[in-house]
Amino acid sequence: MGFHFHSIVRAKQLIQRPFSNSKDVPKGYLAVYVGDESKMKRFVIPVTFLNQPSFQELLSQAEEEFGFDHPMGALTIPCKEDTFVDLISRLTA
Repeated sequence: MGFHFHSIVRAKQLIQRPFSNSKDVPKGYLAVYVGDESKMKRFVIPVTFLNQPSFQELLSQAEEEFGFDHPMGALTIPCKEDTFVDLISRLTA
């Protein structure tokens, strides 16, 4: 089970679009914050990812850690950025 470098780069470009606020998130996408509290990074992902079992597992972890009170004002996912990018690259492949 190997990953192609090209698909990882493409996935990272897709989710790291420079959107500054919620009005900049295109229809069909969702802004999420990933990382620990000291270093959060904002990603914009397709809402279709919400239906994927592997992504739902991350959402369950977020619910356990934050409940419905997200400190950044948006969905916050408590995992390492590299782990998140890896998951997104698998979902876009």
